[in-house]
Amino acid sequence: MTMENGSVAKLMLPSGLITSYKPLMWHGATMELLHTSVSEGENGEALIHGGVSLDLKFDLNGILWSPKTWTLRGVQGSSLEFIRVELISQNVESNIEVKQIITLGEDALSSEILVCNSSDSSVHFTGAVISHLTASTPEATYAIGLEGSDFFSKTPLLTDFSLIHPSFGKIGSRKARGLMDFTGFFSGWGVDQDSERTRKETEEGLEGEEEDGYKNLAEEMSRIYTSAPRDFTVLDRGRRNSVLVGRNGFNELYMFSPGSSHEWYGKYSYICVGQAALLQPITLSSQSEWRGKQRLCNPNL
Repeated sequence: MTMENGSVAKLMLPSGLITSYKPLMWHGATMELLHTSVSEGENGEALIHGGVSLDLKFDLNGILWSPKTWTLRGVQGSSLEFIRVELISQNVESNIEVKQIITLGEDALSSEILVCNSSDSSVHFTGAVISHLTASTPEATYAIGLEGSDFFSKTPLLTDFSLIHPSFGKIGSRKARGLMDFTGFFSGWGVDQDSERTRKETEEGLEGEEEDGYKNLAEEMSRIYTSAPRDFTVLDRGRRNSVLVGRNGFNELYMFSPGSSHEWYGKYSYICVGQAALLQPITLSSQSEWRGKQRLCNPNL
């Protein structure tokens, strides 16, 4: 996906993972805003983590399902105005359809989610649109505009594309709290014998209110903000750029920092943000639809 002004985004199929977003900057060149890491799998295949991904988990009256494989439905627009790609994933047996509508503009990249329930009963789901934003180092990165927002400190969210250092939660005097994929919110979803204990520990996460309107992200952090503004800014002083992050539909904001004990401009030089429904599942009535959206806007033109 390439715009006339040079802004570029790259999308992988069938995973639906957005691996790159390079908008045009004030200095006349493009700059990568997303962070990805490539490793080798057990069978020698390339494994990509990071980027922008969608992770939804449905409870369909005891039938558990996540959209993992996406099919290209169509492409619209032009390089002069916008390029829009529509992806679709379906659970035919349960009459559930999920669409991802990814739009690249001259100064923004958006991911819109449309969930359609054509069944005769309500469905419940949790999930998030997760973005790994590249950074020089979390020590030079700030979240601007979250002052006064309520939050819960939680264990990091695990998805197919998560990028979390094994030592997270074990550095210094911090206690290791483990990792969680939020599947425990649905009874019977996981097979881990400790899932119930993990769920209870997570539900008892530390509650607080953000006191800093210019919050430095140098320390390890994994939080879900429940009253964050619809738009806030992530500023990286090291790379001299910022990203305006916006959301619609989702009521929660997930934010993760791996901390600053890692190499600058390295594998763990990123900040993770997610437009989320993790603490409170979304209930979708029969014959209805739900929309959610994330926007990554480039104010650096």
